[in-house]
Amino acid sequence: QVQLVESGGGLVHAGDSLRLSCVASGRDLSSNIMAWFRQAPGKEREIVAGINQSGGSTWYAAFAKGRFTVSRDNAKNTMHLQMSSLKTEDSAVYLCAADYTGGKYNYWGQGTQVTVSS
Repeated sequence: QVQLVESGGGLVHAGDSLRLSCVASGRDLSSNIMAWFRQAPGKEREIVAGINQSGGSTWYAAFAKGRFTVSRDNAKNTMHLQMSSLKTEDSAVYLCAADYTGGKYNYWGQGTQVTVSS
């Protein structure tokens, strides 16, 4: 059974940085696309960034470009999201996802809360 566990969230001030991690267990995900999503209260879940199997290709939502960097370490079955210049509107639960097949991600973590205060 695949398990994704996020960590690294917390309460920070606007302009600060945070590094989120997603550790996978139960299966080697090095052959799978992975991604970060976020969901704020009352809003729909939205993609933040994604990364291909090797880590050589990444993509970002418009709001994340230039501020967030997604990376992965396949040897550790781990994905990271480095977030800088955080804004209050970045406050949300951040979730990692893996194995994009059939038009959807098949594995999801429980999420880690990021709260950015002004």
